[in-house]
Amino acid sequence: MNTHISSANDNWKERAGRVGHVAKGVVYGVAGVLTLLAAFNMGGQKAGKVQVIEFLQKQPFGNVLLILMAIGLACYAFWRFVQSVQDPQDEGTDTKGKVKRTGYFISGLLYLALGIYAVMQISGGGGSSGQSQQGIIASLLQSKFGVLVVIFIAVGLFAKAAYQFYRVYKGDFTQNLRPVEIPYSKAESIIKNAGYAGFIARGVLVGIVGYFFLQAALQSNPGTIQGSSGAFSFIQQSTSGPWLMALIAAGLVCYGVFMFVVARYKRFYAR
Repeated sequence: MNTHISSANDNWKERAGRVGHVAKGVVYGVAGVLTLLAAFNMGGQKAGKVQVIEFLQKQPFGNVLLILMAIGLACYAFWRFVQSVQDPQDEGTDTKGKVKRTGYFISGLLYLALGIYAVMQISGGGGSSGQSQQGIIASLLQSKFGVLVVIFIAVGLFAKAAYQFYRVYKGDFTQNLRPVEIPYSKAESIIKNAGYAGFIARGVLVGIVGYFFLQAALQSNPGTIQGSSGAFSFIQQSTSGPWLMALIAAGLVCYGVFMFVVARYKRFYAR
């Protein structure tokens, strides 16, 4: 009987995880499409997660879209907390496992904050997230300990960027996916290529954001702090800026597609 209850609990948690991955896929897909359009001056905008929330609100039935997105992001955050606490995929309690589970918890907090931001936008209390972030960093930079905290954040972002490239190197991000209804070798090739492009794009953007945080700490200038949209602006300044920005944006679209595949076919529990 206890086994049945545990299985039932696992099922609803798994469903929440699948809904959460769909929401994450939408965020990255929309960010990629908007930035891709901006790269070729076809409308759109250089977009990160926050800009996606603001874009959705401007659409017909925008508040409804934001409510759905907030629910989806809360589901994703919830699943990350489950991964951190219950370890459904047997990451383990060794150093590597603890680091991954800590990362899941931090990821959960970030996506929960994004969901809360979506709700605040509905109520008109969202304000400018960029200014709020810079205000927090400005407060931290007023003390030596705060500067160390900002440097620590930068190092964490660099580590996260490196982990994205490590996943590309390992190429094992499809190992927890169930076989799909088309020939698996073909499906795996399509899914892996989307994953490769997505993880590379994320690695580049996270690395640039980490650079922004490091510059803020070294220069005591919170104004250098920017998110993904700022990272795209940074990329655009290079000689091949528009094309490079388009490639990274396309990578985000691929990552969004990869998240949809994960939502449908991932084994959420190691059984």
